[in-house]
Amino acid sequence: MEAAIYLQVIRITVIVLLALFSPKPNLVVLGDIGTATSYNPPYSPTRCNGNRVDQFPAGNLFVAVSEGLWDNGAACGRRYRLSCLSGNNRPCKGDAIDVRVVDFCSKRPCPSTILLSKDAFSQISHSPHAKINIEYIEI
Repeated sequence: MEAAIYLQVIRITVIVLLALFSPKPNLVVLGDIGTATSYNPPYSPTRCNGNRVDQFPAGNLFVAVSEGLWDNGAACGRRYRLSCLSGNNRPCKGDAIDVRVVDFCSKRPCPSTILLSKDAFSQISHSPHAKINIEYIEI
């Protein structure tokens, strides 16, 4: 019996140490997990602010969101920090970016949880046409 308890304590200790000292911070997930793809211009008009040019943040780091995040339009203007976790052929660059919601995904079904502008997608992925797995959290 004591050996079984001892082995369980070792397993838990190893898991905690891996989480604390892992060289890849993405092993400990703090946000939600979803998928992302890029979408192409034209970006206007949007469901949030129509043709207003000032809705697009500097660097064109903006997104359209799927039904699950849209929240009947309440998502407009929300900001998310997101990072690439994985995908085919190792597409991730490793950096996190901050994006703003400006639109609702117009495709049915939406191809991913979040559609990133081409500029936003190129900040986190080497592969412009990939579907990637992401972590995202509202900021």
